[in-house]
Amino acid sequence: MTETTQQEGAWPQSYAAASKWLHWIIAACVLAVLPMGIVMPRLPEGALQNELFDLHRSTGMLVLALAVLRVSARYAFGTPAPARSLTRFERIASLAAHHALLVLIFLMPLVGWASMSAYRAEVSVYGLFTLPNILPKDATLYGVLSWAHTILGYAMAAILVAHIGGALMHGFIRRDGVLNRMLPKRLAVRTD
Repeated sequence: MTETTQQEGAWPQSYAAASKWLHWIIAACVLAVLPMGIVMPRLPEGALQNELFDLHRSTGMLVLALAVLRVSARYAFGTPAPARSLTRFERIASLAAHHALLVLIFLMPLVGWASMSAYRAEVSVYGLFTLPNILPKDATLYGVLSWAHTILGYAMAAILVAHIGGALMHGFIRRDGVLNRMLPKRLAVRTD
């Protein structure tokens, strides 16, 4: 379904199954890499820290690949119109959060990859293949990109807290069906 079709009023009532699966898989990956990103630089140098860095980088690249599929699914299957139960502020905040998260699931892995390229750290993706460097070695650039990656990570965490809080409020306090649009039918929350 294209944006034109959505503008003509043929909005889906719920997210497509592919969009739901991608949402939850990406969510699990992001909820794993964010704490890793906080913990791993604080660990003593050694095997555990190296393994966490490798897992963090690999999962970040998985998020990037899944992000491409997620946007493709949004384009192919469309998205439901904002729920009628949302206030004007909630619609604006919801759209802003969704768009920010979509941008961040692309931007975070790309900035991380660029940072590691400037540092010249080898980025092996789950031991299957090694990513090529996308930037020349440059310690100053590495510092800037590493800082940007960290700031973007904290921004993503803050937006996720708001997103998850909003979803839980709609699912378990208001019970207005908003959460159910992204849940598999068998996990739907009662709305009565």
